[in-house]
Amino acid sequence: MSQTVMRPKYARRNVFIDKEFQTAFILKFCGLVAAGAVLMVIVLYYFSQQSTSVAFVNARVKVMMTSDFILPLLIQTVLVVMAAVGLGAVVVTLYVSHKIAGPLFRFTQIFKEIARGNLSDDVFLRKGDQLLGVAQDLNEMIVAVRAKVLDTKGGFTVLKADMARIGAFYAHNDPRRQEFLDLQLKVTALEKTLEYFKV
Repeated sequence: MSQTVMRPKYARRNVFIDKEFQTAFILKFCGLVAAGAVLMVIVLYYFSQQSTSVAFVNARVKVMMTSDFILPLLIQTVLVVMAAVGLGAVVVTLYVSHKIAGPLFRFTQIFKEIARGNLSDDVFLRKGDQLLGVAQDLNEMIVAVRAKVLDTKGGFTVLKADMARIGAFYAHNDPRRQEFLDLQLKVTALEKTLEYFKV
């Protein structure tokens, strides 16, 4: 069975892990908030054009179009609310994207280690990180490949011992000795390939 995918004592301190991804994620989210605010101003302005309002302006009673009366107040209100919501959105999306970017960063490190032949590492993510299922699948793959490499190394050890035993039977002038020496070179090359993998 695979290793656990959570390491509770590990706490990532840097929340800005993949700056390019996280910045784009935050900007898209804040752009959506801003677009919603602008749309709200346009819709309210449009629907208020058909009515009139009575207002006190500089101690005078004034009758004016509702749209003209509320537009400055609406813009000021939307700007203040958009700034507050935008700041909140930045904080929330930074931490949400951190839960995605952190695991992706860890996967990248594991993939590089596997490319170097290192199959001894497992993927550890924090509780609450996204992609825990992917981490578990990756750990299961690493465990399966690690087992195959260990089996292959074990079989190779037996093969090498058998080759040494067979080599003792060939006399120096035996015509098949050269074939055996060629085979022994191939076994040595295979041994170097197997040594590449660290399990």
